[in-house]
Amino acid sequence: MIEQNLSLYRIFYTVANTGNISKAARELYISQPAISKSISKLESSMQTPLFIRSSRGVTLTSEGQILYEHVKTAFEALSRGENELTRIKKLGIGHIRIGVSTTICKYLLMPYLKQYIARYPHIMVTVENQATAQTISMLEQQHIDIGIIAAPRTAKNITFTPITKFEDVFVASPSYLENLEIREGTLTDYFSQGTFMLLDQKNMTRHYIDSYLNEQQITIHHLLEVSTMDLIIEFAKIGLGIGCCIKEAVSRELAQHALVQIPLDTPIPKRTIGFATASGVPVTQAMQNFIDLLQPR
Repeated sequence: MIEQNLSLYRIFYTVANTGNISKAARELYISQPAISKSISKLESSMQTPLFIRSSRGVTLTSEGQILYEHVKTAFEALSRGENELTRIKKLGIGHIRIGVSTTICKYLLMPYLKQYIARYPHIMVTVENQATAQTISMLEQQHIDIGIIAAPRTAKNITFTPITKFEDVFVASPSYLENLEIREGTLTDYFSQGTFMLLDQKNMTRHYIDSYLNEQQITIHHLLEVSTMDLIIEFAKIGLGIGCCIKEAVSRELAQHALVQIPLDTPIPKRTIGFATASGVPVTQAMQNFIDLLQPR
């Protein structure tokens, strides 16, 4: 009923505002007979007269006044909505929800976010800091707009676009390695004799490293699970053990020799990092602006 009568309500609203059918016809760019026919149709639908006609124009009946108040509220709300959309488009206002792990957020996302906020200061950004598996799940449920993740082996209903690659390495402080050699001898087997610090098994990075170790038939005898990569790095710096982290996160420490990279017969294959979106979900302007920053050049 409402959808069928929407154009009739527009005519009714305009006639009520102008108090004159000819003025309403000029304002709406339709003929006076069409106006009169539409009003009659609406009155028939409501089963009540809405206007009192006279030689000087038309005035609302008491029933027409009741309908007018509701129609006025509706059209004013529509007008406010149109104005708000125009304002949003003009200022670039919007909202984008991003899912990302702590490590990727710190070492990849932050520079992009800095650029994005500088370019689009009126966009509200929400960052969901969580493991990659949760990010993928939230994408599939459309609870976030974009996920910054390592390339998933399997994930339904998402589209993944590569951005860069991360290299995982094992690092330790020089003092830890010296003490390990003193204790175990110069022919130290790091994996059997050293204490290794890995992320806990809830993390996708841990699964990746475990797969590498299994493929290389490497067994770690002394394992310390840590909740974040930042903690692994700090623990490695104070000599607690050998930590597994992304090389980009310890580039300064390696350059300053605060940490030493453990040589491997077969390096850990680099991981592809990129952004993911839910397949088939419309891309908002706020999302597109962010994607344009992320797209590899």
